[in-house]
Amino acid sequence: ERFLALAWESSAQPIVVLTKADAALDIPLDEVQAVAPGAVALAVSADTGSGLDVLTAMLDGTVALIGPSGVGKSTLANALLGQEVFATNAVRAVDKKGRHTTVHRELRPLPGGGTLIDTPGLRGIGLWDAAEGIEKTFSDIESIAAHCRFDDCAHSGEPGCAVQEAIDSGALTQRRFDSYRKLERENAWMAARSDKRLQAEREK
Repeated sequence: ERFLALAWESSAQPIVVLTKADAALDIPLDEVQAVAPGAVALAVSADTGSGLDVLTAMLDGTVALIGPSGVGKSTLANALLGQEVFATNAVRAVDKKGRHTTVHRELRPLPGGGTLIDTPGLRGIGLWDAAEGIEKTFSDIESIAAHCRFDDCAHSGEPGCAVQEAIDSGALTQRRFDSYRKLERENAWMAARSDKRLQAEREK
């Protein structure tokens, strides 16, 4: 959700790619799609080629691969480029997790047109002025909140709160709502750091 908010804020069109589909028995694409409204979720395997044709058809312009270390970004990049351009590592034998390999960003032309940027894995990323990106990432919650009785509903016990009703009914998970609140708070805190008026309001 954090990566999605940053992608939306940058005006990019995010695509959520679950790599290493050959190693998974049950791929929860519907669960991923539920937390990525407006984005496409795909399962692909660079080893078997499964799903790569669909992903390739969706790529346009400049494409940047972002995500944590060891998820297979460079392996996917090589598959999309049709050649071994970027260094990759086998998963660790102990826990079957990928290893951090890429140490710099690199731009390469894609065979079908456009360009691809492979990036190093990210351990953590912060938000900065990402209100619009958060709104798009959590458009489902924003839509529910529009039905709250009060326009300034804080969704924390007010009567007629549509968000709390959705959580109680199971239409919205508590985990997703907590993530929404966390990213909103972080974004507001970062905005207040550079705006004295916002900082004063926050302290008040």
